[in-house]
Amino acid sequence: MLFRIRWGRLPLTQRLTLLFTAVAASVVLGLGALFLVETERHFVELDRMALQDKQHLIEEILRNTNSADDARRRLGEALSYHHDLHAQVQDGQGALIFQSRGFIPTMRGDKTPQVGENHVFGVLRHGDTRFHTLVFKAAPAYSSTPLTVWIAADTDHHTQFLDGLRRSLALYVFAAIAICGLLSWFAARQGLAPLRDMKSRAAKVTGQKLGERMPVQAVPVEMADLAQELNRMLDRLQEDFQRLTDFASDLAHELRTPISNLLTQTQVALATKRDAASYRDILASNAEEFQRLARMVSDMLFLAKTERGVDLPHKERFSARQDGLALLDFYEAVAEEKRIRLRVEGDGEIEGDRLMFRRAVSNLLSNALRYTPEAGDVTIRIATTVQATTVTVENTGADIDAKILPRLFDRFYRADASRTHLDTDGSGLGLAITRAIAEAHGGGVTASSDQGRTCFTLVFPHHIAKPSS
Repeated sequence: MLFRIRWGRLPLTQRLTLLFTAVAASVVLGLGALFLVETERHFVELDRMALQDKQHLIEEILRNTNSADDARRRLGEALSYHHDLHAQVQDGQGALIFQSRGFIPTMRGDKTPQVGENHVFGVLRHGDTRFHTLVFKAAPAYSSTPLTVWIAADTDHHTQFLDGLRRSLALYVFAAIAICGLLSWFAARQGLAPLRDMKSRAAKVTGQKLGERMPVQAVPVEMADLAQELNRMLDRLQEDFQRLTDFASDLAHELRTPISNLLTQTQVALATKRDAASYRDILASNAEEFQRLARMVSDMLFLAKTERGVDLPHKERFSARQDGLALLDFYEAVAEEKRIRLRVEGDGEIEGDRLMFRRAVSNLLSNALRYTPEAGDVTIRIATTVQATTVTVENTGADIDAKILPRLFDRFYRADASRTHLDTDGSGLGLAITRAIAEAHGGGVTASSDQGRTCFTLVFPHHIAKPSS
């Protein structure tokens, strides 16, 4: 556990350096060990072949001897020049026929050829010296009883060579690991240079400087996706920060007027002594301004909740036509005053919050009645498709400039002067709230205006996707 914590806190450069060095060390050590094993195996095979050559020589000598003395003489002449080779020959009764100088009994070992075997190869140790031995049976010309022959080759020269080779390989391995460690550190540092560049760029991002972006084209392919996602995140932050800045500015502008009115009326009321009726009028006017402020604050809180992607408070399935008819009954008095015809066409079910749906359609109806001329028409059209139910509020009247349509749903935005009514108490948040409600249901809202007809269309999907935080 402690190792995991310490490893997790190591810088990425050090982690990669250690991993690369460990891999390089494993490869170098493995190759060194393999080379030593194969070299030693090669020496063993060479000694085996040399001993087999001596076996053929001894067998040839014994096949051409006339007596034991002749065999002893010929073997002595043939083997006296091989200082690292030791031999002993015995007959079937254990009598010694020949023994080279330096041959000791321990070189014989305990291995002898079995029936059907020509020879037995083995490895024996005598003190610090290792011998490769070969035991075989040979038939002499002067006797029908085979002789037992032991020959042993001293491997001291092989051992010296292998010791020197091990020392050289050890030096090479340490040098190779050190060089690999340095190269690994350099490669890891250079490979992570784009991350350091991205870190330095990210450090420059502040509330006043949100235009910094990650170098997508200058980073490796593996980091390009990360750089792109960071750039998208910065784009979203910049957009949200700009919206927040604009919202704060608009809010301050909107609140300034009612607060200024309240302050002015209060100062005027305090400047001169008035009768009770005047004070009541001033208080009534102030109450209207306070109500406007309260509605604005309430709308702001509602927008803040819906834009955070919270779940709908009360989900149910209801008929859009029935709620549309209920809203028309509510606005019937206003419509009769301007002789505006109200009607609902179509039907469809909506899954969502009924109160929020009514508020969204009510905002659209309120705007439609406000900007529809006398004797005009306001229609709620409901249609159902496979994916969603659409609710369109259409009214007759002057067209809205196409340049203005995309901004109608911005907070505190009001259309041009030709469509502005100074007698209204709207705060410019109605359409923004309508859009927020539609988006909270997983849908959206669009606006169009052409040939004397203005349409606002709400889209409510049949299955509401889980809102993103």
